[in-house]
Amino acid sequence: MHRRRATRRFTRACGVAEWKIQPGQTQFLGATVSAGGVNFALFSAHAEQVDLCLFDAGGEQRLSLPTREGDIWAGFVPGLTAGAEYGFRLQGPWAPERGHRFDAAKLLLDPYARQISAPWRWQAGLMGQGVDTAALVPKSVVQALPTPAQKAKPRPWAETVIYEAHVKGLTAQHPEVPEAARGRFAGLAAPAMLAHYRSLAVTALELLPLHAFIDDRFVVERGLSNYWGYQSLGFFAPDPRYGDMAEFAAMAARLHEAGLEIILDVVFNHTGEGDEAGPTLAFRGLDNASYYRLREGGSYINDTGCGNTLNLSHPAVLRMVMDSLRHWAALGADGFRFDLATTLGRGRRGEFDAAGLFLATIRQDPVLSKLKLIAEPWDLGPGGYRLGGFEHPFAEWNDRFRDGLRRFWRGDAGMLPELARRIAGSAEVFEPSRRGPAASVNYLASHDGFTLQDIVSYATRHNEANGEGGRDGHAENFSDNMGHEGASPNPALVARRAARVRAMLATLYLAQGTVMLRAGDEIGQSQGGNNNAYAQDNAISWQPWPGDAALCAFVARLGALRAANPVLRQPDYLHGRARADGQRDLVWRLPSGREPTHADWQDPKARCLCVELRGAAEAGQSPRPAFAVFNAGPACAVTLPPGDWVMVLDSAHPDAPDSPVGAGFESAAQSVLLFLAR
Repeated sequence: MHRRRATRRFTRACGVAEWKIQPGQTQFLGATVSAGGVNFALFSAHAEQVDLCLFDAGGEQRLSLPTREGDIWAGFVPGLTAGAEYGFRLQGPWAPERGHRFDAAKLLLDPYARQISAPWRWQAGLMGQGVDTAALVPKSVVQALPTPAQKAKPRPWAETVIYEAHVKGLTAQHPEVPEAARGRFAGLAAPAMLAHYRSLAVTALELLPLHAFIDDRFVVERGLSNYWGYQSLGFFAPDPRYGDMAEFAAMAARLHEAGLEIILDVVFNHTGEGDEAGPTLAFRGLDNASYYRLREGGSYINDTGCGNTLNLSHPAVLRMVMDSLRHWAALGADGFRFDLATTLGRGRRGEFDAAGLFLATIRQDPVLSKLKLIAEPWDLGPGGYRLGGFEHPFAEWNDRFRDGLRRFWRGDAGMLPELARRIAGSAEVFEPSRRGPAASVNYLASHDGFTLQDIVSYATRHNEANGEGGRDGHAENFSDNMGHEGASPNPALVARRAARVRAMLATLYLAQGTVMLRAGDEIGQSQGGNNNAYAQDNAISWQPWPGDAALCAFVARLGALRAANPVLRQPDYLHGRARADGQRDLVWRLPSGREPTHADWQDPKARCLCVELRGAAEAGQSPRPAFAVFNAGPACAVTLPPGDWVMVLDSAHPDAPDSPVGAGFESAAQSVLLFLAR
């Protein structure tokens, strides 16, 4: 252990008491409150001096951390309590060609800070080597360790229905949420919202990033904000726009009491500091060469498209990320969705490895490995598309499901084989890694892209409000305006669009795998054709309550049907194998009732596919059999398999009651039917 002589530098008003510093402990990083004061510990392998900067009304006091053990610097400040504001200044080499960008003029965030004093927003004064930023940046705030939350009873994946939502956008305009709670953690657990989740049979909220983030230069200079929050800076602190740790924990407790799980969208692939032209706010000034992946010569590797890439191959960075995950799990998170997860699986040389350091570390962790873990299986680096490339216990966002269903319902030619693969759980993608259908997180729309209403209303993106000349966002959305671009007063067109939306939602809920519903799609939200509303903290993005009540009731019916019928959400794949009762667990049929031939599967004009479902042959269980019809074409007659069937869903007539049927039934154009055996 190396101890340094404590030194102090002050910029304080006269007559204000000075804090003293003593040697500290290096076991716990960040600010740790005890009965006698606060211990501070910070990682930096290449710094030459670390100054703790304390702030109050009298100004700033700098105390050099006197203890260094390995690459951890520490100091103890007697008498200091929770609520104190602080930051760090580090002295070290300025040698960008070697990866070092130390600048003692920059006040830096504590990476382990559990609260920050204000939201981050870029301004010109943050830029320039040697320019002091203490007056411009939020301060880290000392907070006591939280009391571990009461955990929710884990819900099996096969029963999970995910509702993807933005903390602010979900309740910002909700008239039944108390005004003070709108757009904050408290709003998510307001009674009106709990009732809404319950009506939809939702079991888990997947929340867009809530770590402290920055409104970066790119959006600020266009008069916008970083609404989605994918420019994280503080991995332990909630963004103050949403609330603090206590508010998050209270929200989690209320959601758990209601039987809901919480999945956090986390961004560990990059930070909001950007590339070489970005500001020095935290990691760049703490130890740039350790925290970021760099090329020879010191430039940033950019597999994320956001200017930098965190170096999870470094033990200290890996520790920080793992500590952050455990921190949020202790506060009440029941799972995590990993943004650009391919980046997290890249090794020192940049290659992806499903058994790589970070992914393997999570898989062996006795706490984290038991949570719900979801990978976004791509990034912008070489070989970045990795759908199916992760291993248990990870599930994955399945964009093939999204695109395949959009194309089928749009009427693209030759889509029957693709539809069949997606309805059956995408076995060709996930079964090779010995994961069940639930590993496929099926969705029609997410925060990133068109809303479901816009998928049937726009042929092209309309992102002019983003200030990028309409060039941002995905160019190919597999959407269809159905004859008119944008909203229409034509009742016939409105009805046709509504029918397709219902058919698409029904397909989502009847497919094997895990359902993810984008918040707002159940009430018909449109973003006016904006398929990249990342910077729109306004009515473009916020959910327009109360919205389409009839559509919401239809989604509620779908949720209830799925929850009540295990045949629609089986843990095992269906491959048409014979069960003990002699029946096959899956049989594909044409509307005529016969099974498709090879030529039928390849027919480019085919638009209707039927499927008969029973319990998986390997499972030995006998849930109530089902027969479903997916008709993207014109109205047609459907012959049902032998048996006694009850029609329980007709997306063309969403209010139709359950009714027994005979051997035949008329399928309306652009509709889904579900029959259950008596």
